[in-house]
Amino acid sequence: MSMENPVKSTLDGLLKVLSMDNVIGEPIESDNKILIPITRVELAFGAGMGQGGSEEEDGFGASGAGGGATVAPVAFVMVDKSKEGPDQIEVIPLTSPDPLNKALCDISEIALEFLKEWQEKQKKSEEKHEKMKEDVEDLYNP
Repeated sequence: MSMENPVKSTLDGLLKVLSMDNVIGEPIESDNKILIPITRVELAFGAGMGQGGSEEEDGFGASGAGGGATVAPVAFVMVDKSKEGPDQIEVIPLTSPDPLNKALCDISEIALEFLKEWQEKQKKSEEKHEKMKEDVEDLYNP
């Protein structure tokens, strides 16, 4: 007995649930704002096959597969057209964050600030280097 048909049909059904349209919803426009719904998709899947009867007989074979999915809204991404830069985008969670997620968000904010400062220092360093290069060229090419 082949497990291919029950497994294939169950997986096909689960894959329909797991499309990007179900994770990132259709944008909703209102005045100067765009809301993009974000959901969490959880999938479970199982399959089995058995053979009954004795060794002398062919016995009776059976197979089955099953699965399930849940789709739950978790947040909205809001894009404010009246603003520019990073302030234009805001994530609005629909659930209270658990301690681990809050810690990860805090760490990512600190890392982004560090990265921004580092980029500014790099830019200043490059400008200073370019100025020094021009000064040296001016010295040797009067």
